[in-house]
Amino acid sequence: MRRTAATAPTLHAGRHGAESEVGAGAATGTGAGAGLRTEFPFTLPRGYVDEHGTVHRDGVMRLATARDELVPLRDDRVRENPAYLSVVLISRVVTRIGTVDDIHPGVIEDLFASDLAFLQDFYRRVNAEGHTRAAVTCPSCQEEFAVDLAGGRLGES
Repeated sequence: MRRTAATAPTLHAGRHGAESEVGAGAATGTGAGAGLRTEFPFTLPRGYVDEHGTVHRDGVMRLATARDELVPLRDDRVRENPAYLSVVLISRVVTRIGTVDDIHPGVIEDLFASDLAFLQDFYRRVNAEGHTRAAVTCPSCQEEFAVDLAGGRLGES
């Protein structure tokens, strides 16, 4: 059974147009009416290019289950090449990239290296840290702030 996000954190645009989270209850799933957030939207840095040359950048990743982490260990491709584990694992938890909803290891293999690295980091943030925020520092003024990797474009709220 697939669960969807019942509540998402409330975001607002800050000084640098980055989003920051407001309300801890929304992020942790605590409080009245709060649910467990199990799907996280993302935008790939470069995008998946399908067989027709169409670029797909927006996608969705769901939380991993124990099965998602165990099943790839039985895959012969992973046994032969342990580095292939991330390809199989990412293909199990990404539910959509653009209009492509049949995500399999072949799709992940065809991603640009920067997009695969993005998804590996996104997976770690979602499943290990429980959020999609990254701490960054403005190169001009050195102010530190957080950006939501799952959020929209800069300046949106």
